Formats: sequence, C-alpha cells, structure tokens
Amino acid sequence: MKTDFKPYYAVIFTNKRTLADDEGYGKMAVRMEALAKEQPGYLGMDHARTELGITISYWESLEAIKHWKNNLDHQNAQEKGRQIWYEWYHTRICKVEREYEFNG
Repeated sequence: MKTDFKPYYAVIFTNKRTLADDEGYGKMAVRMEALAKEQPGYLGMDHARTELGITISYWESLEAIKHWKNNLDHQNAQEKGRQIWYEWYHTRICKVEREYEFNG
C-alpha cells in the first residue's frame, strides 16, 4: 500500500488463530475489510497469514482509528474473535512518517 498522505497511521494486528469456525472467520474478515473501506480516514490494508496472522490497516489520523474501533459491527467481530477465532492477538498503532519501496 502506497499513499501520498503523510504522515499517516498503521494499525498492526498480529494474531494466532484457533481451529474453530474457519468459514465464519473468512466471511467476517471479508465483511470487516469492506466496512473498513467505508470509514472516514481509511487509506488501505495489507494481510499475511501462515502460522501467524498479520493485518495492517492504514489511516489518516488517530481519530479515524478510534472511530473504526468503536464501530458496532467491528466491536461484534472483535468479541467473536476473543470468543471463537483467536488464541491471542496483539494490536500496535504506529505513526508512519516515511516510506519507500522497490518494484524491480
């Protein structure tokens, strides 16, 4: 994800999944990404999943992150995550002041 909006914020969500309800988890993940895209201040998202799940969402401001965290549908997904889908998770919020990339 590349943006000309700087500085911006990244929410890094790392997690270890349980083996429960894989289909429900997949549907909720798609729904949450679509909902996040509708939120003011949303800039983008990256995902990686092997043994450790990593989702990074990008936001214009801390206020936009707070608004997303308080979204009722998102709160419902968070609760299901704690009850069903995750053994553990860790969330970090970082300010991105600079970025660069290579496209060979």
